[in-house]
Amino acid sequence: MLDRMTIEAIADELADAERARTTVPLLTARHPGMTVEDSYAVQRVWVERGLAAGRRLVGRKIGLTSRVMQQATGITEPDYGAIFADMVYQTGAVIEHDRFSNVRVEVELAFVLDTPLEGPHVTLFDVLDATSYVVPALEILSSRIELEGRTIVDTISDNAAMGAMVIGGRPVAPDAVDLRWVGALLYRNETIEESGVAAAVLDHPANGVAWLANKLAAHGTRLEAGDTILAGSFTRPMWVHPGDTVHADYGTLGAVTCRFS
Repeated sequence: MLDRMTIEAIADELADAERARTTVPLLTARHPGMTVEDSYAVQRVWVERGLAAGRRLVGRKIGLTSRVMQQATGITEPDYGAIFADMVYQTGAVIEHDRFSNVRVEVELAFVLDTPLEGPHVTLFDVLDATSYVVPALEILSSRIELEGRTIVDTISDNAAMGAMVIGGRPVAPDAVDLRWVGALLYRNETIEESGVAAAVLDHPANGVAWLANKLAAHGTRLEAGDTILAGSFTRPMWVHPGDTVHADYGTLGAVTCRFS
């Protein structure tokens, strides 16, 4: 376990990298005894720094919930990160590519809660009962730690590589469609690059939200009414570059589009 001074120093290093739009060397290479709990402690300090600076917490993201994402990263367990209000865009946005590092895009569903969810025994059905609506979303990944050789400890410390999200399409009540079979086609510059269905996320995307509520309980907190939860990607991450237009077609749930400048 790392001491408090080291945890704070790592959080500050990552905050500096975010501001400077740079990357730092692997944490696990420099702190070989670092644990998952250490990495969540780093993330909590990073979030506290953001709140103290006036940023507003609006939700959480869940990562690495699907086999395709675990195979793409070499990491075999889910993780989570924080979403601040200044990370949220609406469909059609023009987004500054240089705001982020190692920029990739994923296809997800976002759950917006009507009532709180508190673990440790939250189920899929509790999530559906607590959800106001589900809406298509893109997650923009931004890795402030070098990618080669990273572990779950590096990723969690880096706020689970959360950069931003784009919301669009048609919001639906959680019982209005079979969420397992929500599909998406992901395009870059009019060429389809990825496709998938939401059941790839732990067999049902609401299972991702249940996992998060139970994980947060172990860390002494909960999901609040009004929170937006990115439930996890059901495609591999797609690299994007300045000038790229990204379009995700969710069929009857509409589409989400953005362009990187």
